[in-house]
Amino acid sequence: MRDRFEGVQIFAEAVEAGSFAKAAERLSLTRSAVGKSIARLEERLGVRLFHRTTRTQSLTEDGQQYYERCARAIEELRASESLLESGRREVVGRLRVSMPVLFGRRCAAPILRAYARQHPKLELELSFSDRQVDVIADCYDLAVRNGALGHGSALQGRRLVSQRKVLCAAPAYLEARGGAPGALSDLSGHELLTYWRNDYGLPWRLPDEAGVLVDVPVRSRLRFDDLEVVADAAVEAMGLAWLPDWLVGAHVAAGRLVELWADRPSAMMECYAVWPATRYLPLRSRLAIDALVAELPKRLEAETAP
Repeated sequence: MRDRFEGVQIFAEAVEAGSFAKAAERLSLTRSAVGKSIARLEERLGVRLFHRTTRTQSLTEDGQQYYERCARAIEELRASESLLESGRREVVGRLRVSMPVLFGRRCAAPILRAYARQHPKLELELSFSDRQVDVIADCYDLAVRNGALGHGSALQGRRLVSQRKVLCAAPAYLEARGGAPGALSDLSGHELLTYWRNDYGLPWRLPDEAGVLVDVPVRSRLRFDDLEVVADAAVEAMGLAWLPDWLVGAHVAAGRLVELWADRPSAMMECYAVWPATRYLPLRSRLAIDALVAELPKRLEAETAP
């Protein structure tokens, strides 16, 4: 019976990873070991599962059919493990989480480190990147994402916290420019410090004089792919910045920055936890999300305080 299932997990991992080399890395095996395991599985089944060339691999028709059935079986096994884990109420196993660099380091990671200290049998892996990772292809259990969640059936999500965005500038900058802008149209006469990633900058969502939030396309000669650098440039009186209040709150409290249009409505940026769609979320993931929901508002408040 054991021989009948040998190589199935490696096969499924190779399909999901997209290559034998990536599957080997995830499984802590050599590429040769992955290739030999799949070759033995093909010999036992009497079919070819992959089309192989020196550069690429792709599933055969038999391979696709076999993978679909294997994936359902593996999902059932994971669901069974989740039920057992929930019954024990003991957090065990590996939890891989991806998160944005600055928000993760300052806000989310301290919560998950505390969570790991509470559960000594948990293996915690945190990965920091401002690119939007492929949760399924990159084999993450959870990802923390800022901004719109989007649509799709492959992922499930839960809102963690809302972040208020503020328009701000250094007092020296405002003095040099003769004061703060009074209307959206005045922004064209100012230096704008933009968060810029993948050759693209998101519009600023700012209130007009009537308090209606409007998406404002931003053109700027000063573009950075790190929010902390944007904040630093604002403190150095280089221009206006539109940033989360938890990032600039201490600067505002200390007088290094001034919040503009504080009497108008502020845009909110939502933060979500997302994970591969499943019927049974493992206890280690579910409790990690609960911890983030409970503690992130406190972390943001602490970061905003002087």
